[in-house]
Amino acid sequence: MPAVMTRTATMKAVRIHSFGGPEVLRLEDVPVPEPRSGELLVRVHAAGVNPVDWKIREGRLGKVPLPTIMGSDFSGVVEEVGSGVSDFGAGDPVFGVVGEQSGSYAEFVITPAAQAVEKPNGMSDIEAAALPIASLTAWQALFDTANLKKGEKVLIHAAAGGVGSYAVQFAKRAGAYVIGTASAEHTAFVRQLGADEVIDYRKTKFEDVVQGADVVFDTIGGDTQERSWKVLKPRGILVSIVQPPAKEKAADHNVRASFMVSDHRRKDELTRIAEMVAGKQIKVFIASTLPLSEARKAQELSASGHTQGKIILRVAEG
Repeated sequence: MPAVMTRTATMKAVRIHSFGGPEVLRLEDVPVPEPRSGELLVRVHAAGVNPVDWKIREGRLGKVPLPTIMGSDFSGVVEEVGSGVSDFGAGDPVFGVVGEQSGSYAEFVITPAAQAVEKPNGMSDIEAAALPIASLTAWQALFDTANLKKGEKVLIHAAAGGVGSYAVQFAKRAGAYVIGTASAEHTAFVRQLGADEVIDYRKTKFEDVVQGADVVFDTIGGDTQERSWKVLKPRGILVSIVQPPAKEKAADHNVRASFMVSDHRRKDELTRIAEMVAGKQIKVFIASTLPLSEARKAQELSASGHTQGKIILRVAEG
């Protein structure tokens, strides 16, 4: 059994002390946190990089308390359990989303036991760290919010990205007709994911070739969202994860609209997704794996918007 950590122990973590560009990310020695009631202390093996990370760093999502450790997705091994935790023990392989006062770009994280899931046999830490935020966002947008059904038509924007790559696979597995937008260099990849049609957004305006969609999954916002209204069938739905759609625009087009923020407390959904990955029904695609010391490069790649799959930080060997 791993030794219980002390208050004086330190760990490596990537923090920000101010908002700004990638240069504000610092790899520092900070105290190892201690789990409280209902929490786990997890030794991190891998951490997922999400667009929300650099948006927080830039101050786009409000002024979070500083300094703060970056990151949400993690995979690793339970180091210590807080009081009241009976589902997990030291040494258990787990993955999930960190607690509010923690960050996954670190050697240790704190997570509520309610936000951790046992890592299935045969799933790597790299794969597990790529799942929580991106896969839950895609699942909840398509099924909990849009109520996508077999035989319906769905348009998925940025289909090659971290969220989009899961959305295409989930929608296809559910029996939907899937159309994805991507750049030319990613069209083959999106077809590999299972898309029935792939639109090179640099050559073709998707609104010129798509009509009668039951669902539009907007992961881009702005002009892309504005142009998406006309491709929906009457009473179809536009679900955005980046920008609240205008209700009046939805009414003008006789469609529905929803802005969704993923609920990372849905252990049941994350467990189901993990089982599909372990059963080879859903594939995890990794765009890049970098050491914790290269967190700046990882966020720059994420912010470029042109990755194919997920970006992962390798924190320790599993």
